[in-house]
Amino acid sequence: MSVKNKIQELAQREFEQVVRHRHHLHSHPELSFEEVQTSLYVQQQLKSMGIAEVSVMADTGVVAMIRGQHPEKKTVALRADMDALPIQETNEVSYKSTRPGVMHACGHDVHTSCLLGAASILQQARQDFEGSIKLIFQPGEEKIPGGASLMIRDGVLQNPAPRHILGQHVMPSIPVGKVGFKPGMYMASADEIYITVKGKGGHAAMPDKNIDPILIASHILVALQQIVSRNCDPRLPCVLSFGKIVGMGATNIIPDEVKIEGTFRTMDENWRAEAKKKMKKMAEAIAEGMGGTCEFTILQGYPFLRNAEDLTHRMKAAAIDFLGEENVVDLDIWMAAEDFAFYTQQVDACFYRLGVRNEARGITSGVHTSTFDIDEQALLTGSGLMAWLALQDLRST
Repeated sequence: MSVKNKIQELAQREFEQVVRHRHHLHSHPELSFEEVQTSLYVQQQLKSMGIAEVSVMADTGVVAMIRGQHPEKKTVALRADMDALPIQETNEVSYKSTRPGVMHACGHDVHTSCLLGAASILQQARQDFEGSIKLIFQPGEEKIPGGASLMIRDGVLQNPAPRHILGQHVMPSIPVGKVGFKPGMYMASADEIYITVKGKGGHAAMPDKNIDPILIASHILVALQQIVSRNCDPRLPCVLSFGKIVGMGATNIIPDEVKIEGTFRTMDENWRAEAKKKMKKMAEAIAEGMGGTCEFTILQGYPFLRNAEDLTHRMKAAAIDFLGEENVVDLDIWMAAEDFAFYTQQVDACFYRLGVRNEARGITSGVHTSTFDIDEQALLTGSGLMAWLALQDLRST
């Protein structure tokens, strides 16, 4: 039996267990950096597979090693995230969240289950490969500063240092059974912007006696868009969006201050830094020129995610070999953010997408919604493919 056939057979054999993993995790979601029981579950499952090297990192993160023949030869890392979102689930399924207001609405239960499945496959196939595989189950992908940054801080990319790192993420727009790849720039950086515009409130009928922070804020919002439209290279993806404005005045009351919240996203670290300086300077100058003040705070988020070109092309070819050419699609850039990007800044990486959609069964909801769910055949694809890609990368020169 070929190694590929063995991996496919093992994936079929492990499928029901991977589904059980997913149902347990989905029923017991935990928020970012609170994944205590999830971490314990992952540790227990890994040890039950006979994986002896299991350790905890960044409080709730889990790292494990599977060593094949000549384990010192090279190491490949596989990553999954474990945290859930503060969303009330509205699906009526047997594995519905049992925790009010918390739900695995971004598929991290799928990622963790698939990596547990891949771990079991690889543990059983360790006589068939040379090198080592590092399993990374990280906390807090959904919340700044990002669990990936904390895992890196605590040494997850050392002792041994992985040659490459692979990660996968559910994609509701891709049909189940298919996966997607994008070499090069793929996902954006993401920073959070918090602006407080201060003026002098009073009666709306006497604007000359006041300093109107709402008017100042409106000028700032319009002007800041010029940073993107007139300062950014038009060939570079860049998004500036504001989703929250709070004034707390009334029809006849000008408030003392206005609070604004937004996000800035791009795909170039130099421009990212330059643009934030320009925005802060512009906002403060406009407020001062109109008689008010502006407190401009930027919460540094995740960097942009770049897939290593050669590695991603090879992983795409390996996926075609494993799943068939008709089941591997090309992706476009996406302006969402992912803390897997921290890994891509340190080591050559490939972050690909796992299809979970099934229109015939009505499984079409997007991530971060109360009705998100998957066709669980994706668990078979995800666990088997991740194991196969790890082996193919170990075999490469």
